[in-house]
Amino acid sequence: MHSTPHIVSDVMSHTVAAVGRRAAFKEIVQLMQDWKVSALPVLEGEGRVVGVVSEADLLPKEEFRDSDPDRATQLRRLDDLAKAGGLTAEDLMTSPALTVHANATLAQAARTMAHAKVKRLPVVDDVGMLQGIVSRADLLKVFLRTDEEIAEEVRREIVAHLFPAPVSAVQVEVRNGVVKLIGHARDTSLVPVAARLVRAVEGVVDVEFELTHSESPTD
Repeated sequence: MHSTPHIVSDVMSHTVAAVGRRAAFKEIVQLMQDWKVSALPVLEGEGRVVGVVSEADLLPKEEFRDSDPDRATQLRRLDDLAKAGGLTAEDLMTSPALTVHANATLAQAARTMAHAKVKRLPVVDDVGMLQGIVSRADLLKVFLRTDEEIAEEVRREIVAHLFPAPVSAVQVEVRNGVVKLIGHARDTSLVPVAARLVRAVEGVVDVEFELTHSESPTD
């Protein structure tokens, strides 16, 4: 059975705004504003990613501008206090950078973002050189597939293998990304397998079944 998993390189942006280690605070803010992004990769050499500077890294400068934190706060937020005094990307960045490879699946990238609670990831090659950027919005592009595209893939890659005709007669309907398998199947024990495979198809929101057991082909 052949599937068509999308990978990061299918959806990532190849044009990326980035800064060097010595980029000044105001330069970073301006670049974020110009590119309408919330984080920038920090590069060294010919493009190796060494960190990421985000809005969260910049905010302590404003937060602690006119405050004198008590001892407990100082101990609890040492990193933020250090960043409040930062002047360059090297002072402010989070390092090492959390990155993803271009051949990672969208599911892998989504899990990385969710666990780290970040909105975007630099895409790097095997030696850490920047190749692009992938965002949460990029990962959601698979849900723009049409219902007919999804239905055709489910018919071809799943139903034809698990419920082959003429022994089984299973129809595929898709509406707003929800797949419904309808009809008669000789082996209904395969329904859990079908559910798992259908949910793995890019763009599927959910799967439903209206299958009955049949020993012979049924129109």
